[in-house]
Amino acid sequence: MLNFNDKINFQDSSNDILTIGELLIDMISDDYDDNFDCNTYTKYFGGSPSNIAMNVKKLGINSLVASAVGNDGLGNYLIKQLNEANIDTRCVQQVDYSTSLVLVTKSKNSPIPIFYREADYQLTYTSVLEESLASSKIVHFSCWPISRTPVRGTIEKVIEVAKKNNLLICFDPNYHPMIWQKGENGVEYVKSVISQVDIVKPSEDDAERLFGKDTVENQIEKFLKLGAKLVIMTLGKDGAIVSNGQEMIRFATLANEVVDTTGAGDAFWSGFYSALVKGYTIRESLNLGFAVSAYKLKFTGAVVDLPKLEIIKKAYEI
Repeated sequence: MLNFNDKINFQDSSNDILTIGELLIDMISDDYDDNFDCNTYTKYFGGSPSNIAMNVKKLGINSLVASAVGNDGLGNYLIKQLNEANIDTRCVQQVDYSTSLVLVTKSKNSPIPIFYREADYQLTYTSVLEESLASSKIVHFSCWPISRTPVRGTIEKVIEVAKKNNLLICFDPNYHPMIWQKGENGVEYVKSVISQVDIVKPSEDDAERLFGKDTVENQIEKFLKLGAKLVIMTLGKDGAIVSNGQEMIRFATLANEVVDTTGAGDAFWSGFYSALVKGYTIRESLNLGFAVSAYKLKFTGAVVDLPKLEIIKKAYEI
């Protein structure tokens, strides 16, 4: 069990976190609009695992990202962004498919995405990926890579190897039917993955898509029964409720200014992971995750110019 007042004792590894999944373009509207009536969009670096890899580097820990992008101008742009952030790109594969893209309307609630996918699900398991996994402390992935083949098989192998190497396995169960093949039972597959990981961070919407409507407390219990050791249920402006199966804690939001919600969840993961690696307890790491998320909400785009974790800690008096 993951006790809130405990620190996680990681093995001595050269890399802190390996994030695996989509590296893509976020095209975000310049105006707030939930009806797609706006005409102007701006290109941003995107993809949840890739955002986390960028963020944690700024917060002060090491990261690697494993993804597949197209052998095209947008793929080159994404790799360039990683290189400029001093992130090793040896696990980024360029493939003969178009770089994936998500169209997003800027929102103060939940962004409404439209998905255009090709290259992101072509990531294959290689010796380079296996070496990078073995030299990491944490592995993180979301529903994106498990929603399509062949990358689904890559994630299955990653989980197997991560368990053998005692990595902390973390999963964002951001199930959305639009990213799955028609006719496939994505819900049941996601549930099978939850049984194999340590930490999950569902939103209320994620939980409803997986289990139907219910109270937040009941939804959390469902994730725990599937095998997750720590469940972080985010509640938007109402903060979050976190449970390890023995204790349930509510966290209030630290956000006092909301410009764009895109990437807020990624920012939380980033602060949380950085704090764990730096030796904070799980409870302290959760608070720092929410502080980093609150900081990000003040800016547009999924990846912003974050200061070191210690500066954010001081700013939010944690």
